[in-house]
Amino acid sequence: MILLWASVLWVIAATIVALLPMRIQYVPGIVLLLAAPVLIIWIGIEVAWWAAFLSLLAFVSMFRNPFRYLYRRARGERPEVPK
Repeated sequence: MILLWASVLWVIAATIVALLPMRIQYVPGIVLLLAAPVLIIWIGIEVAWWAAFLSLLAFVSMFRNPFRYLYRRARGERPEVPK
């Protein structure tokens, strides 16, 4: 039951952060980005590996733009950040 509430709270927090202006999204977005792998591993342990895999796909889909940015930064590019 705790896993369910943790997942629901993460989704609500992600929705609220998505509604914020871009310049304010960075800090709470990073917190959500760091909390998601813990939650996904917890889902894998408590439920099943396929549920963790589906959670991982949803997570990557939600954070695709930050992942693109980090990928470009790792390649040495200077991607533009929206204002």
